[in-house]
Amino acid sequence: MVSTFPTSHSVDLSQIRLSIRSLQPQLVEWRRHLHQRPELGFKEQLTAQLIAQKLQEWGIEHQTGIAETGIVATIPSNRPGPVLAIRADMDALPVQEENDVPYRSMHDGVMHACGHDGHVAIALGTAYYLSQHRDDFAGTVKFIFQPAEEGPGGAKPMVEAGVLKNPDVDAIIGLHLWNNLPLGTVGVRSGALMAAVECFNCTILGKGGHGAMPHQTVDSVVVSAQIVNALQTIVARNVDPIDSAVVTVGELHAGTAQNVIAGTARMSGTVRYFNPKLEGYFGKRLEQVIAGVCQSQGASYELDYWHLYPPVINDVKIAELVRSVASEVIESPVGIVPECQTMGGEDMAFFLQAVPGCYFFLGSANPTKDLAYPHHHPRFDFDETALGMGVEIFVHCVEKFCR
Repeated sequence: MVSTFPTSHSVDLSQIRLSIRSLQPQLVEWRRHLHQRPELGFKEQLTAQLIAQKLQEWGIEHQTGIAETGIVATIPSNRPGPVLAIRADMDALPVQEENDVPYRSMHDGVMHACGHDGHVAIALGTAYYLSQHRDDFAGTVKFIFQPAEEGPGGAKPMVEAGVLKNPDVDAIIGLHLWNNLPLGTVGVRSGALMAAVECFNCTILGKGGHGAMPHQTVDSVVVSAQIVNALQTIVARNVDPIDSAVVTVGELHAGTAQNVIAGTARMSGTVRYFNPKLEGYFGKRLEQVIAGVCQSQGASYELDYWHLYPPVINDVKIAELVRSVASEVIESPVGIVPECQTMGGEDMAFFLQAVPGCYFFLGSANPTKDLAYPHHHPRFDFDETALGMGVEIFVHCVEKFCR
């Protein structure tokens, strides 16, 4: 795989304290243990078991079974002060792993193809370090190990369960290992980092018939094709060009034979946008377009439209905290990537709606080691050097915020 990314040899690790560097073998061990035992959303029993076991070994107070498999741990310092939360998601994906590595997934059809195993390892390493250095910060650090980020979403039920209360969280941070950035970089920005996610299923109801006698039918395929094209005008002609947005039809199914006009067609897709003011707009406009095309062709429709995640919006002050810490910890030819955005979605958004915070990307790709496959790919893997970097950034954020 060809890339101009800097390699791990060009990354300066001198700013990572020796006590955290010494944790690196343990971080790798935890991550690989989890990678071999991936679990889907709300089924993370083995993952939660490992987390709870380690927290108990270290004498860290924690609660289990929150939003089914979630865990919240609390580490108070020896001095009063603010409360900072650190969030790590735990779930894997329904992907068959193709990596030929000793820590390959042992669960057929399930894989940590997005780095959540690394997120848990980083959070565990941070919790262990802080539990041993309570004099280095003031206040309290709360660790939120969250299930089901990949869907249907574990953040919202955790917020509803009160994980940001007792003690009340003042701010929250989280990271995503990111193979779209090279090892030795951090993507952090104020404002919108990731997009809102909305979804739809639509059934077009026409009238089937013989392929040689279209005048006797209402062709659901033709109607669907017009709808797919018309939906693209929502972004092109209805949304302010300054506001990035995407309408994608990802599935279209119709027909049973080459000489039969299908009476029914089914399509599904997703909508993405950054601007919170657009919430509620796309569902209405999408239905207007579908209804208009169907009316013109004599068809009818059934539409199911729902909101999955809001956009991930970072607080200005907390983003600056992360940016300042990252610039001190990460020294490489690239360093901080200030305008890193993606139309991907993340339910970290629900935490950020409740309290100020910052979600950021920690570069983890290293093409020289063949570790640059994209997220959700069956050969996804990352450079584990990033694990220690993540712990250092989290610890440094705690020390700066809780003082």
